[in-house]
Amino acid sequence: MTDSSVSPSPLADPHLVFDPAPAEAPRDIVVLGSTGSIGTQAIDLVLRNPDRFRVTALSAAGGRVELLAEQARRLGVRTVAVAREDAVPALREALAAQYGAGEKLPEILAGPDAATELARSACHTVLNGITGSIGLAPTLAALEAGRTLALANKESLIVGGPLVKAVAKPGQIIPVDSEHAALFQALASGTRADVRKLVVTASGGPFRGRTRADLANVTVEDALAHPTWAMGPVITINSATLVNKGLEVIEAHLLYDIPFDRIEVVVHPQSYVHSMVEFTDGSTLAQATPPDMRGPIAIGIGWPERVPDAAPAFDWSKASSWEFFPLDNDAFPSVGLARHVGELAGTAPAVFNAANEECVDAFLKGALPFNGIMDTVTKVVEDCIAEKRGTSGTGTSLTVTDVLEAETWARARARELTKTMDRTAAEARA
Repeated sequence: MTDSSVSPSPLADPHLVFDPAPAEAPRDIVVLGSTGSIGTQAIDLVLRNPDRFRVTALSAAGGRVELLAEQARRLGVRTVAVAREDAVPALREALAAQYGAGEKLPEILAGPDAATELARSACHTVLNGITGSIGLAPTLAALEAGRTLALANKESLIVGGPLVKAVAKPGQIIPVDSEHAALFQALASGTRADVRKLVVTASGGPFRGRTRADLANVTVEDALAHPTWAMGPVITINSATLVNKGLEVIEAHLLYDIPFDRIEVVVHPQSYVHSMVEFTDGSTLAQATPPDMRGPIAIGIGWPERVPDAAPAFDWSKASSWEFFPLDNDAFPSVGLARHVGELAGTAPAVFNAANEECVDAFLKGALPFNGIMDTVTKVVEDCIAEKRGTSGTGTSLTVTDVLEAETWARARARELTKTMDRTAAEARA
């Protein structure tokens, strides 16, 4: 007989509730990345449930100050923050247009550390919806300040896994990625000892079924046309290359302490089943909802309670087909490479992630072909290993400085390789 109270994970644990303010209602939330896809959907959820949630502060990059000001006004927040200091004048103007004469405007924080400062502020839960590894510092700040962390910023865990695990308390992190929220819920049905395998589902992106040769000439517009999810451009391109799935494999390993050889990726085009857990008795539990991120967000900010009508449910009166296919590792080598860097640990995941961010940016600007994204990332990782840049070992002595230095090197090397590839392509066209 097993003990159902045994933790299946030291970080994301559905059996444990890390509650810094159990008597507080509604629950105070800080939303980082409020003008992005996760942030806007989270705010929609909060506005529909004012008895459950109250947003006290917002942060954004600074490119959409009108939306940020509108959010601040509707939510009545105390503080807004922007990463770009040059966005402050436009933000002040946008806030003044939203607030009536004599109304007190929110406090404004600005600069690269503004989101980190907000992550430390008084609240129950910090929702980290920032895109990219710049989310690491706010993740660490929220955990160190004793906040519950609703984590949508997978990159902060990828690049700083040992750092995050060193400060996170059991149950303090609630994953918001749809796949990891699904695993989180399914794991509540058993203990860690009962788990045989984690099965992470992938939609397959816009290029499912295509060979590597078929992908040679796809355009930016092709890659941005995701069949089931509406996301920002970087995440959408990561879905097209399946880099996002590679990152999710690393994240699942870090969140749930399941070895890489027991984490499988399967292609599920309908995106109804968000992930599955296979148990040792042969049972497989799948978490399924129509594609809508408000469900995972509601788990992230509301756990252990569920938020009624957070997202649409299935209409079981209508026929539907659910398909599953094995992953084509030749056309999409990103998952295998992610497993490799995850096993290397140390700064290897940071190198992988930073190089990919640079290559995606180059592809979006037309400076790199689609297949060139993973070709270049692979070369950067190979060069990093060849130069022995801290990519081996367990990573237990990893520091923030190590991560930043590795990212800086990887970005520079990716830009160098991209320019070389761009020149070669231009010469070939000439």
